[in-house]
Amino acid sequence: MKHKKSIASQLILIVVAVVLINVLSDKFFVRLDFTADKVYTLSTATKDILRSLDEPVTVTAYFTKGSQPEIEKTRKDFKDLLIEYSSISKGMVNYEFVNPNDDPQVEQQAMQSGIQPLILNIREKDQVKQQKVFLGAKIVMGEQTDVIPVLQPGAAMEYALSSSIKKLSVIDKPRVGFIQGQGEPGVMSFQQAMEQLLVLYDLQPVNLTDTTNNLSDFITLAIIAPADSFSDAQLRILDQYLANGGNLFIAYNQVEGDFQSMQGSVVKSNLADWLAQKGLAMEQNFVVDQSAGTVGVRQQTGFMTFTRQIPFHYWPMIKDFGDLPITKGLEQVMLQFASTINYMGDTTLTYIPFLKSSKKSGTLSTPTFFNLQKQWGENDFPLANLTIGAILEGPIVGDNFSRIVLISDGDFAVNGEGQNAQQRQPDNVSLLVNSIDWLSDDTGLIELRTKQVTSRPLDEMEDGRRTFLKWLNFGLPLLLVLIYGIVRMQVRRSIRIKRMEEGYV
Repeated sequence: MKHKKSIASQLILIVVAVVLINVLSDKFFVRLDFTADKVYTLSTATKDILRSLDEPVTVTAYFTKGSQPEIEKTRKDFKDLLIEYSSISKGMVNYEFVNPNDDPQVEQQAMQSGIQPLILNIREKDQVKQQKVFLGAKIVMGEQTDVIPVLQPGAAMEYALSSSIKKLSVIDKPRVGFIQGQGEPGVMSFQQAMEQLLVLYDLQPVNLTDTTNNLSDFITLAIIAPADSFSDAQLRILDQYLANGGNLFIAYNQVEGDFQSMQGSVVKSNLADWLAQKGLAMEQNFVVDQSAGTVGVRQQTGFMTFTRQIPFHYWPMIKDFGDLPITKGLEQVMLQFASTINYMGDTTLTYIPFLKSSKKSGTLSTPTFFNLQKQWGENDFPLANLTIGAILEGPIVGDNFSRIVLISDGDFAVNGEGQNAQQRQPDNVSLLVNSIDWLSDDTGLIELRTKQVTSRPLDEMEDGRRTFLKWLNFGLPLLLVLIYGIVRMQVRRSIRIKRMEEGYV
C-alpha cells in the first residue's frame, strides 16, 4: 500500500513540475547551445539592438507548413529565434506565422510585400511534383517596412533579422565613400557587397578632385583596384583624411595577370609608394600556394572537346584564419594574383597580419609566364604563412588614431560586371563587407554575418580527426545502449532484492 502511495506522489510531483516548467517557459526563454560556432546563442550586438528599441516591431513570417524536413527545421529555428527576440526585448518584438499556401489572399499579400515563393521539386509516392514554398518575413516598425525575401536553410538568420530591425530603427546612417577616378571598378561591380552594406551605411562614390566633397563626413573610404596613379594633391588629401582620424580600406593590385599573353607583370601606380611611406611595403612578386583556386583548361580527345579544372597556384585559397572580427566565421577566401606585404614602420603603430598563405607556399618574381602544363612539386612551395592582408592602426598620420586595412588583391570581391571566378566564393564578399564593417561600425553586427558554416569538407580534415569522428559516430550509440542496459539491469535487480525482503508489501 505504501508503495502505491509513493508512486502516486511521484506522479503528482512530475505533473506539477511539468506544469511549472511550461508556465515559466512563457516568461523565461532558455536554450543550451553546444554548437562549435554558437549558432544558437544571441550575440551582444543583437541584445543591445533589442534592448534599445523605442517602438514595437512586428514580424510576419510567411512560411509554407508541412513541406520538406529542412524547410520545417528552418521554420522551427526561425520561430525559436523570434521567441528569444521577444523575450530579450521584453515584448517589443511581436510575431506571427502564416501559411500563404492555405489562403490565396495571404499568398498575394506575401508576394506584394516582396516575398516570392521558391519552386521546389517534391517527391511523393514515387512521383516528383513542383510545390511553391514560402520562406520569408516582413518586419514592420511604425510606418517603416523591411522584407527578408528568403531565409535559406542554414543561413545566418540572426544577422538577417537583427540587421533588418537595425535598419528600421537607425535614423542617420554613417557614410562610406568609394573612391573613383583612377580606373576603379564601378560601385555596381560589388552588387552583393553593396546589398549588405546598404543596410547600415549610406554609400557614396567619391572623386578626390571634386572640391565639393567634405571627406570628414565619411567614416570610411574604400580604394579598390585602382588602375592609374593618384596625383600628389590627391595623396595629400588622403593624408589629411587619416590625420583627422579617418579609416581606409585598400584592395590593391601590385601585380596582375593577362590570360591572353599568359604573363604576369607589375602594376605601375604610385599608391604602393604612398603605402610604403606608412610602413606597408608591397613586394613586386606573385604569391603561389599549394592551396589554390582552379581554372578551366580546354582539352581535346579525338573529336570531343571538354573543359578540365586544374589548380592555378597563382590564386591562393586561404582557409586558415585568425580569431579577428574581420575574418571570424570565414571558411575560404580566394585571391587572384596576390603579392606579399611586409611592415617596415616603427613600433608606434600596431601592425596585424590577418590574411596569410598556407604552410606550403612561395613567391615568383616579375615578370613571369603562366605555364598551365607545369607539374608543380613540393620544391615550388618552400615558404609558409606569407602575409597578403594586413591591418595598420594608430597615429598613422599626425596624432589622431586611424586605421588602414590592406589586401594585396584588388579584384577579390568583384562579382557584378562581367564574368569573374571570384563570384563563386561567397566568403570573398563577406571579407569585403566585414572589413568595411570593422572600420565603420561599432554595433557588433559584423560577428553575425558569417554565423553559419559555409564549407567544412570531411576530406580536408586531418586523418586522425576524421577517423576519430567516424568511430565516435559508430561506437557512441552502442555505448549508450550498453550503459542503459547495465543501469536497467541493476535497477531491476535492486527491485527483486527488495521484494524478497520481509515486510515488503
